Amino acid sequence: MSEQDAVNEELRAEGVGLHSLKPAPGSKKDRKRVGRGHGSGHGKTSGRGHKGYNSRAGAKQRARFEGGQNPLHMRMRKLRGPNKKMSMPFEMFRTHTQHVNLDDLEARFDDGAAIGLAELKSTGLAKTRDVPVKILGRGELTKKFSVSAHKFSASARSSIEGAGGTCLLIED
Repeated sequence: MSEQDAVNEELRAEGVGLHSLKPAPGSKKDRKRVGRGHGSGHGKTSGRGHKGYNSRAGAKQRARFEGGQNPLHMRMRKLRGPNKKMSMPFEMFRTHTQHVNLDDLEARFDDGAAIGLAELKSTGLAKTRDVPVKILGRGELTKKFSVSAHKFSASARSSIEGAGGTCLLIED
């Protein structure tokens, strides 16, 4: 008989098995039974204290409740109108663009370069992936570029095309 069989035989003799399993002593507590007389320690007010909001039935804090101070959704500005960017109450819902100016292109790229989103990202000009890129007209342009972006300002477009370059719109 192997050693494991000897251990199993000994346990069987003691009556240990699935029928005799129980939790370790002290690991399980009875639930608190409130409202069962003052002798229980949880009678009368049932552990809720006297009066006040939290002593009432159905009392619960709303998700947007801030302890009685004016809550965030009421502190934010509310501009009217369904179709304006500014009518939306929170800044995170506005549409954003990454701005790249002509003087940045002039400083970072050589004459005749084809500038797309990958090139702008590699030079650190347009880092965020999902935000559209807009080329703005600050600065003078002396080099010829072929620029691909989501948007162009009128002055940027005229400067790029005036220097002999091209503006290509990216459609997403």
